[in-house]
Amino acid sequence: MNTFLFQLTNPNANISAVLPEMILAIAGTIVMLYDSFVPKQRYVTGAISLVGLALSAVVLYLMWGNPAQAEAWGGMIANDNLRMSFSFVFLFVTAITILISSVWIDSEDVPVGEYHSLLMFACVGMMFMASGNDLVIIFLGLETSSIATYVMAGLRKSDLRSNESAMKYFILGSFATGFLLYGMALIYGATGSTNITEIAAKIASPNFPALLLVGGAMMIIGFGFKVAAVPFHIWTPDVYEGAPTPITGFMAAGPKASAFASFLRVFVLGFPLIAGASASALLHETWITALTVMAMLTMTVGNFAAIVQNNVKRMLAYSSIAHAGYALVGFIGAGMAKTTQARDEAIAAVAFYMLTYAITNLGAFAIVALLAQKNDRRTEFEDYNGIGFKSPVLAFSLSLFMLSLLGLPLTAGFMGKVLVFRPALEAGNTLLTILVVIAVINTAISAYYYLRLVVVMFFRERTTEWLAPRIPAALAAVLIITVLGVFYFGIFSDSVIERFAQSPPQIISAK
Repeated sequence: MNTFLFQLTNPNANISAVLPEMILAIAGTIVMLYDSFVPKQRYVTGAISLVGLALSAVVLYLMWGNPAQAEAWGGMIANDNLRMSFSFVFLFVTAITILISSVWIDSEDVPVGEYHSLLMFACVGMMFMASGNDLVIIFLGLETSSIATYVMAGLRKSDLRSNESAMKYFILGSFATGFLLYGMALIYGATGSTNITEIAAKIASPNFPALLLVGGAMMIIGFGFKVAAVPFHIWTPDVYEGAPTPITGFMAAGPKASAFASFLRVFVLGFPLIAGASASALLHETWITALTVMAMLTMTVGNFAAIVQNNVKRMLAYSSIAHAGYALVGFIGAGMAKTTQARDEAIAAVAFYMLTYAITNLGAFAIVALLAQKNDRRTEFEDYNGIGFKSPVLAFSLSLFMLSLLGLPLTAGFMGKVLVFRPALEAGNTLLTILVVIAVINTAISAYYYLRLVVVMFFRERTTEWLAPRIPAALAAVLIITVLGVFYFGIFSDSVIERFAQSPPQIISAK
């Protein structure tokens, strides 16, 4: 008991620094225990999960702008705006996924308690990925999130496509994690530390081990898989198509954002361009060039592959690959920022982009899940023929989400693209200017497959009978939230960006 009290009062083990994550972990445990003793109360576990998410969000909001004690967890936890902004994205994505799944879990007879607890633990892992100021914490968060997501992808045990999806995701994900972990080991060998703040200080020294370049390259491969960047994107279409639609929406928004959060912390804050350090400049130039090429390929391959798809879920999968390329533009802009303020604004722009993408993407997948029916039987483009005026609420909402993904002005997607492209332009680098031009061209190319779905819904004749599905209350709430979010963040984005970038990073670290 005395040892436990010491841990609570020890400034190097500050419980308040990880309280949002602890609340979610406790809520997930309560969900599992409740489901074990009262398995028939199917909706209670979802309510408990939503309460846990709400409490975590309140605590996170109270922590924002009020860094905890200067020493906590040996410098492993960061209490900065990168953590705060991305954590709110994870909480939002998880809450919306629970609402979307309320209909799906009934029709598919999914084990509700297991499903909701897996979502909660996946969210815990994602939040630790954003808050980790140490490679060990980032890895633990990544594995917690990934294992839960692997299981959720295969929850439809009788569906061969879902089984294939989970197996591919597990095998390729484990392979990519191996690259990431080995890269972390090499960086530790080169610097003698896994703490990102200490790594940033040590690479500024004249003695620059070449091992760090190899470690950085392997970490780019690992993170490239997690964000579905080309050429590490091969798993995405098959996994997204085979996984249950609500889980597909979750994977496209949550784990992708968490990977970007860790990616930013390691490469923008851990491997910064330090004036006067030629070795550091070499490392910085190397990863900037590699990621620029990766971003160009990701946008182009994602968009051209999406054009030829006839399945809506596969189209959205390739669309998510293209959007990873757009986010990488802002990522590279943060890496090339000339001042701390410009860097923070670029990081905030990436967080805002992931928020707008999550809102739009989850809204689209909510409608796809409702229209697909049991076992995702109706996800082809032809299944959407002529439904525009038979179910106007669903059709017009889905059209709005497609236009936001395209980047139409006055939508959240437009502001997201503007904000992630701006840091790259302001860097004053010719290569980054070319990158932004390629991004704009790719945005124009994406109009074909986004507008194709709109055309199919409103201008194609339906040859079979189709009854408009009833919109459940939970799904109606999702549509209201996401539609309003698309307009709000498209028109009033300034206040959110200012909040995301209001202060420079404050790391909770040991002296």
